[in-house]
Amino acid sequence: MILEGRTLAQHIREPLAKRAAAVRQKIGRPISLAAVGSTADRGAYVYLQKEVAAAKKIGLQTKIFEIDNQTPAPKFVSLIQRLSQDPAVDAILIPRPLPPHLAATDYAAHLTPQKDVDGMSNVNMGNLFLCKTWNEIAALPGFVPCTAMAVIDLLDFYHVNLAGKEVAVVGRSSTVGRPLAHLLTCQNATVKICHRQTDLPRAIKDADIVCSAAGAPGLLQASWLKPGSMVIDISTNWDNNRLIGDADPIALSQHGVSYSPVPGGVGPVTLAVLLENMVLSKERLL
Repeated sequence: MILEGRTLAQHIREPLAKRAAAVRQKIGRPISLAAVGSTADRGAYVYLQKEVAAAKKIGLQTKIFEIDNQTPAPKFVSLIQRLSQDPAVDAILIPRPLPPHLAATDYAAHLTPQKDVDGMSNVNMGNLFLCKTWNEIAALPGFVPCTAMAVIDLLDFYHVNLAGKEVAVVGRSSTVGRPLAHLLTCQNATVKICHRQTDLPRAIKDADIVCSAAGAPGLLQASWLKPGSMVIDISTNWDNNRLIGDADPIALSQHGVSYSPVPGGVGPVTLAVLLENMVLSKERLL
């Protein structure tokens, strides 16, 4: 089975323009998105521009605030504080990676949780990890990291019951790996987090589902997986001018392993979840 994500993404995105228009009618202006993008990472910045274009398409007002390797840390933190306190800004997006000296600041502590549409603020992240059940997550007043939620949404769309499943998450970043592992646990899966020091072939040989966010082309070998298992490939790697994941889809298919493709799997769903969060950031306050 191929778990393509474009159909689900379209389903999520379809009502958003109408919802954004309804908010605009109530408040007398469009929902406003402030995006803080680093020009030091061209790939991330180009993707941010695509996210902003998608937000404009559903009727949001958008502005990109550019930062780079020369941006002073105090200026960056001050910008986040100003945007968080500005009543004319409804949603804030800060794509990562950031320049190292900016990533090392406490900027996430200054993000207003209700505007933090990618769930990266200290409050949103802390609230997420305090949850034990899915009902508690569903009741959160803030947001959950979009890519992690997109994986759960994709599995749900294909009616994958996670309760009791053995799941390996490859990668332990605060943006994807750790939040995803927690979401899976709250869906009653038994989760193993794998990292650079993990004996990966041994760790995933009995897994029902492997979620890979390592950012390492060719890392996952089909022969390491049991037939009938599933790979959710979250990584987006550029190789010879093409976008690929961490696993070879042809090898997975030949080995009897279901998978989400790259591109066209988790990526479109992540963007759709992000767009919905932008609309929700203002809807929840009405």
